[in-house]
Amino acid sequence: MKYLVVFEKAARNYSAYVPDLPGCVATGRTREQVEQNIREAIDLHLAGLIEDEQEIPPPAAFAEYEEVGAGAG
Repeated sequence: MKYLVVFEKAARNYSAYVPDLPGCVATGRTREQVEQNIREAIDLHLAGLIEDEQEIPPPAAFAEYEEVGAGAG
């Protein structure tokens, strides 16, 4: 399965979250670190759902860039 992960740059670190897995978040000082941390967070999140005998949500979120402003259209 592939889940959409949203990465954000903050003032001093990076953060990431998975829209289809509420509560599945990670942070890191570098982009590489947050990418590794979110992979681990997803694995742990899914393992927890399995352990608790809860349904694993199917990937459904998607992302697109939309052109806005003076050059749009």
